[in-house]
Amino acid sequence: MKLPSWFIALALAAVLQSANAQSDYKLLKSIPIGGEGGWDILTVDSDAHRLYLSHATKVVVVDLEKNSVAGEIADTPGVHAFLPVSEERGFSSNGKDNNSSVVDLKTLRTISKVDTGEGPDAMAYDSKRGEVYVFNHKGSSATVIEAKSAKVIATIPLGGSPEFGAADSAAGRVYVNLEDKNEVAVIDTAKHEVVAHWPLAPGEEPTGIAFDAAHHRLFATCNNKMMAMVDTENGKVVTTVPIGERVDGCAFDEKTQLAFASCGEGVTTIAKEETPEKLTVVQTLQTERGARTMALDPQTHRIYLPSAQFQPPPPASPGASPGRPTIVPNSLKLLVYAPSESPKS
Repeated sequence: MKLPSWFIALALAAVLQSANAQSDYKLLKSIPIGGEGGWDILTVDSDAHRLYLSHATKVVVVDLEKNSVAGEIADTPGVHAFLPVSEERGFSSNGKDNNSSVVDLKTLRTISKVDTGEGPDAMAYDSKRGEVYVFNHKGSSATVIEAKSAKVIATIPLGGSPEFGAADSAAGRVYVNLEDKNEVAVIDTAKHEVVAHWPLAPGEEPTGIAFDAAHHRLFATCNNKMMAMVDTENGKVVTTVPIGERVDGCAFDEKTQLAFASCGEGVTTIAKEETPEKLTVVQTLQTERGARTMALDPQTHRIYLPSAQFQPPPPASPGASPGRPTIVPNSLKLLVYAPSESPKS
């Protein structure tokens, strides 16, 4: 029996609607953080049900089961990132002190501090070798710390200002965006040296990065409003998709094959890796102004974005550059977004 064309069209629309529903993220709740000062990178520890948020001179620890602040890690001046590497230990990047705090995750107390290069910022962890990579933005280098001993074992010149990085333990590599060079630097984790530079053109000023290990694809979010998908087997840009303005963060969900780009203008672009050659924007999620960094919980598929209220700067003097908006004290919060349908197994 031949089905009418209108029936086939309706059936196809229903299938597409069902597929897109899993990527339809909505605001679930807001978690008050409070305090004063700015924020930067946040990290989710799914197994421990914790989130670590860099906040001025401390790291705020959030209980993701209770959706409330559980504690804080003090004495991390100018902290940019915090990375838990085991149940017992984590490391911070203290931008103002040019060092990394080694932290006991059970007590949240600092065990010791390790010197880094200038302006430590984002971080990555190579779980296979048990090594922490601290990317020094001003120093154009990476400090490699052995997690177990908390000792520096290498300092790697990168040839540019690093932003976010991602580890590919199976290939023995770490990938890091070089913001001022419009490229990805490829680090050999055995040699502790850069072995390749991959141009991201047409992408410019890359910041966030995420990795799809199964398909050998890297996602780099660029400040000329695009996300580049890169083949890590040959270093070539496969395709790009448009994203919002003032991007910083990036994440990839292996189960749903969704890539996220959090943008300071107040949107998060969500793209689906349809195939290793095809990337499609499936949602432009409205967030809030300033929500430029993010973290993904791969178990719940929720995404977390910090934001706050801002007050306008005072009027600029004649001939002077306009000032920047300031953060309203105690207004910092975590925005929690979740898919409208749970992803199918």
